[in-house]
Amino acid sequence: MNIMHHKGYTARIEFDGRDNIFVGRVLGLRTIISFHGETVSELRQEFESAIEDFDA
Repeated sequence: MNIMHHKGYTARIEFDGRDNIFVGRVLGLRTIISFHGETVSELRQEFESAIEDFDA
C-alpha cells in the first residue's frame, strides 16, 4: 500500500490499471474523501485540494 500525507491527513493510494489512473482515499474519517489523477503530481494536487475543501 502506498500512502501520502498532507496537514496531518493520510491517504491510501492505488493504481487502477483498467482506467490507467491513480486513486486515493483519505483514511480515518467518517466522511469519504476520494480523489484521482493521471500522474503522481496531479494526484498530489488533487489530494491537497480535497483536504483544503474538507477543512474549509
